[in-house]
Amino acid sequence: RSYLQFLFSLIGLPFLPTYNDFQFKTKTKINDKNQLTIIGLGAIDDFELNTGINDNETDLDQIERNNYILGYLPVTTQWNYAIGGNWTHFGDNSFQNFIFSRNHLNNRSVKYKDNIETNENLIQDYLSQEIENKFRFENTIREGGWKINFGTGLEHATYTNNTFQKIIFQNTPDSIDVNSKLEIIKASIFGQISKKLFNDKLITSFGFRTDQNSYSKEMSNPLKQFSPRLSIAYAINDRSSINFNIGRYFQLPAYTVMGYRNNNNELINKKNNLSYINNNHIVLGIETNPGNFSKLTIEGFYKKYNNYPFLIGDSISLANLGGDFGVIGNEPVSSISEGKSYGIEFLAQKKLNKLFYGIVAYTWVRSEFKDMNDNFVASAWDSRHIISMTGGVKLKKNWEIGARFRYSGGAPFTPYDYENSSLKSVWNINSFGVFDYNNLNSQRLKANHGLDLRIDKKWYWKKVTLNLYIDIQNLYNFQTETPSSLIAIRDENNNIIEDPNDPSRYQLKYISNVSGTVLPSIGLQFEF
Repeated sequence: RSYLQFLFSLIGLPFLPTYNDFQFKTKTKINDKNQLTIIGLGAIDDFELNTGINDNETDLDQIERNNYILGYLPVTTQWNYAIGGNWTHFGDNSFQNFIFSRNHLNNRSVKYKDNIETNENLIQDYLSQEIENKFRFENTIREGGWKINFGTGLEHATYTNNTFQKIIFQNTPDSIDVNSKLEIIKASIFGQISKKLFNDKLITSFGFRTDQNSYSKEMSNPLKQFSPRLSIAYAINDRSSINFNIGRYFQLPAYTVMGYRNNNNELINKKNNLSYINNNHIVLGIETNPGNFSKLTIEGFYKKYNNYPFLIGDSISLANLGGDFGVIGNEPVSSISEGKSYGIEFLAQKKLNKLFYGIVAYTWVRSEFKDMNDNFVASAWDSRHIISMTGGVKLKKNWEIGARFRYSGGAPFTPYDYENSSLKSVWNINSFGVFDYNNLNSQRLKANHGLDLRIDKKWYWKKVTLNLYIDIQNLYNFQTETPSSLIAIRDENNNIIEDPNDPSRYQLKYISNVSGTVLPSIGLQFEF
C-alpha cells in the first residue's frame, strides 16, 4: 500500500491517491510431464480531493491554481484483478499450454459543480466494468532444427457502462444519460514457424494471427484481420548481425468506444461500421556484441496506422486526445483516422558481470495523425527526442546503488478557444477551457527530464531474504512545464466575475503551470 496520500497532503497537492496492490504466484510440479502455474494480480486505487488545501495557504497564486484543479478534477476510484492458471504438459519434443484466466476492471468517476454534492450540481457520474474470461491453447514443437508454435484462443467479454454526464457538443451544452451493456465472443488462431539455415548464419521466422468477434458483421470475418509477420536475422560475423522484420497487426478498439450508446440506446458506433485498428510496420537494424557482456544496436522503424477511431463531434483522431485522466472514447466515432510514426533508435547495453551494469537508449521519433482537414499533424505522443539512461553498481556486503536519467522532448498541445470557453453555459459544465481543434497540436511544451536514485541493502539467510531500499524520484527537483491553464477570475468572496461587456460570459485568464517535486520512498521486501 502506498503512502502517497500522506506525502501529497504534506507537500500541498489538491488530490490524494491511495494505491493498494497485491499479487501471488504458485508453481506445482505434478510429475515429470505436467506442471501447474497459478498467478493472481489485483489493485484497489482510491482517489479523493484535498478540499482543505487552501485552509492555511496565503499565496494567492497558489490558491488560484488549487481552486482551478479542484474545480474540474473528478473523484475517481478503481479496482481490478486478474487470475489465471496455466497447465503445461511436456512431451518428448514438444510441450502444450492450456491457459484459463479471468480479469475484471471497475471504474468510477464522479464530479459535482464546486464539489457541492447535490443532485442539481451533478456534472458526471460514470461507472463502467470490463470482464473477460479467456481460454488459450498453445502447442510448441522442436524437431530437426525447426521450431513450430500454433494455437487458438476463445474469450467471452462483458462491458457495462452507466453514464450521466453534462457535455459540450460543438460548443453547445448537452448531456449523456445512458446505460449500456455489451457482450461479445472473441476468437483467434495463431501460428509461427522458425528455422536456422546456412550453418546458423540465417534465422528466419514466419507467423500469422487472425482475430474475429461477434460485435458486428464488419468484425466477424477473420480474413479481414489476417496479420502475417516475417522476421529475418543474418549473422555478418560471430559478433554482428542484420535484423529485419515486417508485419501487420490488428487491435480491437477500447470497450468505451464499442459499448457507447446514444440517448436512444443505440450502439451508434456499431452502426458507423467500427472496425479493428490496423498497424503495418517495418523495422531494419544492426546489432553487434563488442564483448561477452555488451551489446550495441541501431534500428530504423516505420509504422502506418489505419482505421483509427475518429471523433465525429470534435473532428479529431482519438490518438490526439493524449493521456490525461478522464473518460476517453465514450462518444460517436468513425474508423477513418490515419496515422504514422517513424524514427531511429540507438541502444547500448552493459550486462552485469562484476560490478557495473547499464543501458543507454536514444530515440528520434515522429508521430503524426491526420486532422479534420486531412493533413498530417503531430500527435499527442510526438516527443521527437527520448533519452533513457539506467545503471548501477554492486558493492560489497550486498549493497547496490542504481540510478535512472530520463529526457523527453516537449510534447505538442492544442490551445484553448477563449471565446467559447468564456461562455457561462460552457464554463458552468466544464470548469476548464474548450480546446481549439482548428489549431490542433499547434503549440509545443519545453523538454522535460529527471534523475531517480535507489539504494538497496540485502540480507540473505538459508530460506529467507530481506531487502531494504530507499528510492528518490526527481532527485534534483526538475520543474516540468505543462500547458497553461485557462481559469475563471474570482472576487474576494470566491465568486466568478462576469464579463462587464457581455453578461453571457465570465472573465477568464491564463496562468502558467509547472509541476515536479522530490519524491522519496522507503520499501521493505521479505521473501521466503
